[in-house]
Parts: sequence; C-alpha cells; structure tokens
Amino acid sequence: MTTYSNRALLLVLCATAVATSLTAATAPTARAAPAKSGTFVPALTWRPCALPGGPAGQECADLPVPLDYADPAGPQLTLAVSRLRSDRPGARRGTLIVIPGGPGGAGVQRLTQKGAALQKEMAGAYDLVGLDPRGTGGSTRANCGLDEDDRYMTSLRSWPEPGGDITENVARSRRTAEACARNGGAVLRSFTTANEVRDIDRFRQALGEEKLSAWGVSYGTYVGAVYAQKYPQQTDRWVLDSSGDPDPTRVARGWLANMSQAADDRFGDFAAWASDPAREAKGLRLARRAEDVRPLFLSVAAELDREPKATTTAAVALTGNRLRQALQSALYSDASFEQTVRLVLAAQDPAATPVLPADLANPLPDQDAAVMVAVICNDVRWPASVSSYRRAVAADRVRHPLTAGMPADITPCAFWKDAPAEKPTTITSEGPSDILMIQNLRDPATPYFGALKMREALGDRARLVTVDHGGHGVYLGNGNVCGTGKVTEFLTTGARPAEDVYCAD
Repeated sequence: MTTYSNRALLLVLCATAVATSLTAATAPTARAAPAKSGTFVPALTWRPCALPGGPAGQECADLPVPLDYADPAGPQLTLAVSRLRSDRPGARRGTLIVIPGGPGGAGVQRLTQKGAALQKEMAGAYDLVGLDPRGTGGSTRANCGLDEDDRYMTSLRSWPEPGGDITENVARSRRTAEACARNGGAVLRSFTTANEVRDIDRFRQALGEEKLSAWGVSYGTYVGAVYAQKYPQQTDRWVLDSSGDPDPTRVARGWLANMSQAADDRFGDFAAWASDPAREAKGLRLARRAEDVRPLFLSVAAELDREPKATTTAAVALTGNRLRQALQSALYSDASFEQTVRLVLAAQDPAATPVLPADLANPLPDQDAAVMVAVICNDVRWPASVSSYRRAVAADRVRHPLTAGMPADITPCAFWKDAPAEKPTTITSEGPSDILMIQNLRDPATPYFGALKMREALGDRARLVTVDHGGHGVYLGNGNVCGTGKVTEFLTTGARPAEDVYCAD
C-alpha cells in the first residue's frame, strides 16, 4: 500500500534531525531506568524543532535502537523521534503515537503535518509523538545504488509495456534486487515491519510509558495491528485508519494486487467530478456524462502508449503509463482530480505542453526508493516464477484496464537475495478489545474488501466505522463529521461503538 500516496515519500525532515551514516554504530550515552524485561533503554534528550507551518512547541530527539534485537548490545542505529506535549497538562491521560504509512512514510513529518489538528481534537488528552522508521526521514538510512531511470515511480511501480509485455519489468526488478543486495548491507536487511514494531516499543520504554495509544494510517495500520498482536498489554486506545488485508501469506503482495479492483471502485468519483457541469466554467469538463469519462481516459492513455508527448520536464515524456500513474495517485484525494484532468486535456491538445506532477517528473532519491522496496521484500517471500507474473498480468490488464496489469506485475522481491528473517505475524482476535477501525468505502489503495479481512481477523477486539466516501485516509483527512467524531470520542473518552457503524458522506 505504498501511503498511501507516493507523495508521502517526498519527506520533509525535522530541521534538526540529522541522518546517520549507514555504517555508523551509535552507542547510547545516557540510560534511563531499566525496563521490566531487564534491558536498559536510552534516555531521550529533547530539543526544539518546530518548522514553519507546523505546530509550535514540537521537539525532536534521537533514539538508539539495536541493529539486530537478537544482539541488543551490538551495533546501534539512530531513529529520529518527535513530541508535542499536551497543551493542557491537567487533562493529560497518556501518550499517543502517530504511525505513518508507506513503507517510506516518516512519523516526524506526519506529526508536523497533523499535530496541530490532532492537538485540537484531543483537547490535551495526550502527549503526541512520532517516530521515523528505519530508512526514513532523520533516522539511519541505507542506499541501494539504483540508476536514476530505475527510481521513477513508473519504474518502482512495475507498469507493463503497451500490449502487456513485462520483459523490461523483469530486467529492472532483477537489477534492483541485485543492487540492494550489493549496497544495502545489514542496515537495509533490518528494514522490516517486525523491527518497526520493536522500535516503537523501545520508544515507549524510553518515554517511560506503561501503554501507548495510537493512530496508524495505511501501512501504519498493519504496523499497528502487529504491535497490538505482539504487545497487547501495552496498547491503550488503538485506531487503525485505512487498513489492508493482513493475510500473512500475502503481506504487501496482496495489498498491491488489491489495487486493481480498488481503482475501479474509486474511479466513479473521479468520473462524476470530471463530468459535472460545474467544471465547465474552468474548462475542466472531460465529458458530458460520467459513463463517458472512462473510455475517454483509456483512449488517451492508449494514444500516449503509441506516441508519448513531450512535457515541460526535459527528457521526461508523458507516456500512457505516466498518465495511468497520475490517475492512480489522484484517486487518493479529490483535491488531486483537477491536476489529472488538466493532464488529460493537455495530452489531447496538440498545442499544449503537459506539466507533470513533481512525483512523476522526478526520480525518487535513492534512499527513499531503497526503503520502499526493502520493507516489502524483507517481510515475506514473493513468488519467483516469471511465467506466473506474465500470466497474472495478462489476466489482470483485461479485467482492470485502468491499472493495466501493474498491480499483478513482478517486483524486485521476486529476485530478493535474502530470505525473510522471520515469519509475518498472524493477526488474531486474542487480546484486549481496544481497537477502532475507520475506513472509506471507496479507497483506491487499501480497499474496503481488504479492510473487512482485517476486521474479521481482529474479531471482538475491534469495531469498524465505515464512511461512505472515496479516497485514502479518513480521520482528519476527508472532513466527514461522523467519522471524525467517532474517532475523537474514542481517543478522548474511551467510548467506542457497541457494534460496527456506518457514516453517510
């Protein structure tokens, strides 16, 4: 479910957070009291790090964690962490961690973006904290050493060639896996969901908290679910916002595959917007009827497959796959619809030069690409048969032409050199009943039918708030008063619906 929108990978770092060299071994210099397990955890030295546009009073610190938890006294990595203290100490009841999406999202950035709004909703009930997972933001990072051409979103997402050929996808996936094996080292191999969960618990101990509350979004819901499975007695009030199917045999691979149907489910919202007479005044109406928008879009993409169009970005043409990726990204939020409509119109106009969104015009930094690939490949073994991917793409592109076979295509994980260090966690109904899920009905990244699998796995531990809305991310994201109210009430008072509930848009 890569947050998520791929724009989340364009990280805004905490001003004072410094990325540690991947070869560095940082030894903690200060120790807090021993944890109940008998291990020692580091003390946190907080410093101001508020950014323009972010909440006042934001603080940052560095958290040393073991490279390998099986060797806790061995080499250490450094994680950037951040905090917003409760602005009403008398109302404070604990600490709430925001768990970012991704893989590739950064918690410090997330806290900067959402901290002020979350403070307002929480009315002082919590100190708010965030953590940059390994490989992201201001935490220890790693490189794969990928060529620039292999770091565009249309490369990291394996879009088949026109007609469905995946030969280049296979070559690129092999090349990427080999580069990561050659250059990433032990640090890259440590980028896993299991280690993020352990790091969150190390952070909890360093904060001196018996329990944490949490708000996890997108991939962060999977991290949150695994934490709740591994450390159930350390969870207080747990919110999972936009969840995927937790099936341990298809972690990440299943999330990607589900995006084919998810795009179809969400496209109707885009078509309605792009055919609305209200678009006429700004010249943004693609068609008179909503049902005509889909064939129009597919026709324009097919024409770009045959003849890509030069853009305002030198040497980066608008291809059919770049247009499809632009749509896939735009489906995350209604606010992105206009940009994609303008791209379709520019593709049709012989006199226009299309302007690509930044995340399509530029390659990702190597370190961002590395973590995006490494986590999904380190977590679970993927099928290695190239012929099976060819068959899957051929079938998927017929059923779901909007995504043209991409969600079923091969990835570097098919050629990953190291087997997963441990098995993915099975999410079960065992544990305290303290989880609230919230989900859009038409989510293009973590579709509703996948979230129902998470709801089923959690059983009576969870309640589900279903919001009749499109897009990715619900709480403090789409303005639905009912959904926002249910989450805020749960986090601030502990009151949770007695059964699953539905919120109209």
